[in-house]
Amino acid sequence: METSRRSFLKAGALAALVLAAGGGIYRATHPPAPKGFVLDGEARDAMHAIVPAILAGVLPTEAQARQQAIGSVTERLHQTILGLPLATQQEVQDLFGLLALGPARRLLTGIPHGWTEATDAEVTDWLQDWRTHRLALLRTAYQALHDLVLGSWYSDAANWAAIGYPGPLKELA
Repeated sequence: METSRRSFLKAGALAALVLAAGGGIYRATHPPAPKGFVLDGEARDAMHAIVPAILAGVLPTEAQARQQAIGSVTERLHQTILGLPLATQQEVQDLFGLLALGPARRLLTGIPHGWTEATDAEVTDWLQDWRTHRLALLRTAYQALHDLVLGSWYSDAANWAAIGYPGPLKELA
């Protein structure tokens, strides 16, 4: 059976209409993705594992106070990231996307199981590896995580006394 030019063009136009209708139905039934950074699910679990590794020795030792401190640092970190430009938020979102994805997490961090099962020693070893890695991209990712966590910790005035910071000058406040 030989296909004529006319039937080929008709089939192509019909296929384009079906694809356009499918795209319209998809957009109507699925809400648009949020613009900006979203810290949820496995990414939040990753932060709950990373925060204690970076803040080792600073967090409270009592279990409930420790979990509360980790949760508040994670929330302040989330708010900090939301204050960054959208392009930077997207880069941080991409980093957390890689850390949340099982195969990428195994390959990049060496942590074979989920973040909720990761030990402080495993996370500390991985962070140390990224801190001194030969690839500048991984060193930059480490610095971003490090600075975001420490900045979020010390953005709470209750933590200033530990480093001898008296707070901003009264004249500037």
